[in-house]
Amino acid sequence: MQHDDLNQLTFNNRFVRELPADPQAMNLTRPVHGACFSRVMPTATSAPQLIAYATEVADLIGVSEAAVRSGHFAQVFAGSATLDAMDPFAMTYGGHQFGTWAGQLGDGRAINLGEVVCPDGKVRTLQLKGAGPTPYSRTADGRAVLRSSVREFLCSEAMFHLGVSTTRALSLCLTGDAVMRDMFYDGHPGDEPGAVVCRVSESFVRFGSFELPASRGEVEVLRELADRTIEWHFPHLMQGKSQPDASTYVAMFHEVADSTATMIVDWMRVGFVHGVMNTDNMSILGQTIDYGPYGWLEDFNPAWTPNTTDAGRARYAYGEQPKIGLWNLIKLGNALVPLVEDVDPLSKIVEGYQDLYSAKWRVMMGDKLGLGVLDDEAGTELAQDLLALLSEVETDMTIFFRQLARVPIPAEGTASTWSDLKPLLEAFYDPSQGADETSQDSMERLAGGIDHPGPATPSVPEAHRTNLIAWFQRYAQSARASSLTEEERVQTMDAANPKYVLRNYLAQLAIDKSAEGDHSLVQELLEVLRRPYDEQPNRQAFAAKRPEWARHRPGCSMLSCSS
Repeated sequence: MQHDDLNQLTFNNRFVRELPADPQAMNLTRPVHGACFSRVMPTATSAPQLIAYATEVADLIGVSEAAVRSGHFAQVFAGSATLDAMDPFAMTYGGHQFGTWAGQLGDGRAINLGEVVCPDGKVRTLQLKGAGPTPYSRTADGRAVLRSSVREFLCSEAMFHLGVSTTRALSLCLTGDAVMRDMFYDGHPGDEPGAVVCRVSESFVRFGSFELPASRGEVEVLRELADRTIEWHFPHLMQGKSQPDASTYVAMFHEVADSTATMIVDWMRVGFVHGVMNTDNMSILGQTIDYGPYGWLEDFNPAWTPNTTDAGRARYAYGEQPKIGLWNLIKLGNALVPLVEDVDPLSKIVEGYQDLYSAKWRVMMGDKLGLGVLDDEAGTELAQDLLALLSEVETDMTIFFRQLARVPIPAEGTASTWSDLKPLLEAFYDPSQGADETSQDSMERLAGGIDHPGPATPSVPEAHRTNLIAWFQRYAQSARASSLTEEERVQTMDAANPKYVLRNYLAQLAIDKSAEGDHSLVQELLEVLRRPYDEQPNRQAFAAKRPEWARHRPGCSMLSCSS
């Protein structure tokens, strides 16, 4: 059922009803002990304005288009008004940041409006990011700026439509207020337009939600949080039990490990780099959460991270994400020890994580290559050898895999040549080509639906051509031996390899245009990214590889935690 009036929404608010609350009502930065949350109200803004919303998410929570278009919607989802049934709160949690325990963190610029009962019967939390200070804001103002909000809004929805587990984004609102930010923490702050994103998820509980009470010896708080998490999100683990026991907590941990592995495998599949995989940014549901300094691989570089804060160590680089997933799970497992009272069953899950991840990775890579599951050493080696080749010469990962399906498999005994691999040419970068294009040129190209003017003959080193031909001949042999027909191979590959992703420069162009008061590119990108696996005629320009002007542009290749 879709509601035309926001006041018709039904709220459950079980989190604040059933978990321990901060006894203090003061919205002042401070340590909060013995609690899972603090009640806090959003801060009113001067001129709320809705600039974009996701229709699917509005439908998901039961809000009609008429309700969205009302002025009341912008007031509520920019933080200037609340509904009577809401009970806003900020969650407390801790976390390991860049490998170091940071102690209490919490929702410093996120306020949960409440938990709404959706038409599908599920309960989902509505959370405003950028709605003002909370007791966990430390020295910050709790606000968000337009550029970071555009990035979070678009990427949340892009990831969902790519088939990656993620929090969703309902709306993007301007506040009418200026927010002071130092984008790269280099001593050059400036005013930026304020904005608020409404995020939607069945849970915003994180690994760090368990770490904080465990670190403080608050075992009963830890137990209450674990018990309610199981009741709400893992109820199938309670079959035949009146209350959770040690085996239930272990079973929950196993499912968290499984969903985390699935999420990271999907990140690797689409070339997504989270950029800040701290334990406080890891969802208990295996959802991608907290879109800050994220980025998309443009050239295939496993050592690349978009986060300038992490540039020296590259702890959270693309190729490190599987390892960090395991590291974070170890920290969650440690936090659950007081409940399980035996480290061995938790350790067994940790020890089995690599095999779990590898099995999922082989399925994923088999789909990307159209070969079925890579269930033998030769198949795994074939995939790994390709990834090594992609890293040797600047190659667009998204385009390469999408175009690989366009290379026909030759008959047995037919030798492949470089000309046979012509569909792959557009995946190679050539800095000497297109260097004169500006961001304005790119904007006009997008507006006109013009294909990217790539080089007819990219400068690909001869040795690399030879190696790629040799690899393709091995690949063709595997494809011929596969049980899939040629048509099935292409279909499988096109379902695993997107044509459209939220390229870093596309997000920046949308930000630039929005900053001028024109939000049309945000809307168009949202539409393009709703169908990432379709060809979408007249939108081919959105699939073009990174233009040269974006190679070193802030916002395209250099991002901070405030991005």
